[in-house]
Amino acid sequence: MGDANPTNTLHSAARNGFAARAATYAQARPDYPAAVEAWLREAMGLGPGSVAVDLGAGTGKFLPRLLATGASVTAVEPVAAMRSELSSRHPGVTALDGTAEAMPLPEASADAILCATAFHWFATPAALGEMRRVLKPGGRLGLVWNIRDDTPVWAQAIAAIVERHARDAPRRRDDAWRALFPGHGFGPLADTRLVHSQFGPIEVIVDRALSISFIAALPPEVQAEVAEEIRMAVAHAPELAGDLVTLRYETLCCRADRLD
Repeated sequence: MGDANPTNTLHSAARNGFAARAATYAQARPDYPAAVEAWLREAMGLGPGSVAVDLGAGTGKFLPRLLATGASVTAVEPVAAMRSELSSRHPGVTALDGTAEAMPLPEASADAILCATAFHWFATPAALGEMRRVLKPGGRLGLVWNIRDDTPVWAQAIAAIVERHARDAPRRRDDAWRALFPGHGFGPLADTRLVHSQFGPIEVIVDRALSISFIAALPPEVQAEVAEEIRMAVAHAPELAGDLVTLRYETLCCRADRLD
């Protein structure tokens, strides 16, 4: 049911970076595509009368898609600043302080657990054991990420700037988390990929980078240097000319079934 200090398992980049940039995260990170709602209904089995947990819910970016299914949703998020941002944006959703390894939820209480842009932070057997505890027999685990298209030259330049500061922060892109499946009480992963785009002023590119946990955890003067490097990297990209820009993403949705 949770330990006395649920933030003690968090990587320092997540604990410090997300606390420092919760508002930036909420504003700059892309929403999730409407097509995710069909995946939630069909692959994850969510609908009126079902119970879902948004684990590592952050500022609540994924909540609108979950709530659209008609399911009853509880959010679990260990960083107080993120949880506060979530509650201000979604006051009707119960937001609990907890980690993937210690959720303050009863055994066999959820039909589905969703981890949106979060699972790489807690991809461990211990976390999967706790998820299996909370899921009902036949329950489903869903892992979702918005993956930015890094094929444009300017996007590759930004990726290189960001990577210099990554250190040992867990990343979705290394795919290490996939090695946990099948196993630890779950079946194999089934992938669904959706096309997605984010629209906004060019500054959203800078804010998106500043919302990355290990960038947000840097000293303010270093963050300012990173922001200026990124502005220079995108200054002359022809596809970014104009008042609004389009950032292209692929949304990766993975499902794994709880095994009896």
